[in-house]
Amino acid sequence: MATIKNLLKALKISRPGLWFPTIWIYLVPFGLSSNFWEKPLFWVGLFFVTFPLNFLVYGLNDFTDGKADSLNPRKGNYLFGAKLSKEKLASVPRNIFIVMVPFLAYFSYVGGGELFILLLFMIVINIIYNYKPFRIKERPPFEILMQVGYVFTALFSILLNDLEMIPWQTLLYLSLFAFQAHIAGEIMDIEPDKLARKKTTAVLIGRKKAKFLMLFLLLFEVYILKFWFDDWVLSGFLFAFSLWLILDIFVFFKNKPYTVAQMKLFGIAINISAILSMIWVLYSGNLLHPNF
Repeated sequence: MATIKNLLKALKISRPGLWFPTIWIYLVPFGLSSNFWEKPLFWVGLFFVTFPLNFLVYGLNDFTDGKADSLNPRKGNYLFGAKLSKEKLASVPRNIFIVMVPFLAYFSYVGGGELFILLLFMIVINIIYNYKPFRIKERPPFEILMQVGYVFTALFSILLNDLEMIPWQTLLYLSLFAFQAHIAGEIMDIEPDKLARKKTTAVLIGRKKAKFLMLFLLLFEVYILKFWFDDWVLSGFLFAFSLWLILDIFVFFKNKPYTVAQMKLFGIAINISAILSMIWVLYSGNLLHPNF
């Protein structure tokens, strides 16, 4: 029973409700014509970018951010992550090491030195992001820019599965996607972050300006998808989301914080839209073929 409890705790720390960015980015380099789902290595990589990778990312985040999380009402579930005491978080770095080392060894064996260096770089990025003296997570606006680290999930996918390099235009779009997703989380966490005296871009510039920044990124993504990739479906969806955000800013919420119930509803909606958009991206292959 103790083992099961520890596994469930680790799973909650990994935030299954926020697995969608790593899964989404891992899948982007694939084309349906390759029948990738028939290859066992694809499934090993897909599993890695769900629990193990997110356990690393969010485990280090929780271990170094316990005060803010303890004040955060949306935490304490599988959607947004665990809310644990300092004592219960004490074993997290060791457990991350135990989880990561076998994958690091295996992927280095099947993918060689390049894959080992890439994975090591991803680990170092997370350490720099969370730990002093760097602790980029509290150095706005660099904490947003550091989300470019998510894009390395696509590079991991390419190296592991021996795929063609994706275009720079796609890498730019994925970076904007990661920035925008991070800002959304910061907006929801303004109150607990202020109480914990945690510095973020959203805390620094305020809720409304953070929403405008998110809107700018969304509209930039819409432009890229429509005019660089001729993708009417994905650009149309993000444009609809942009319209919703405009209504959020000027009509519905304005400068008011969301309730926990509303944040959970948003989280569920984001996961549903992520699944649908993953299917579309794989089916259309548009993100692999810019028009210039």
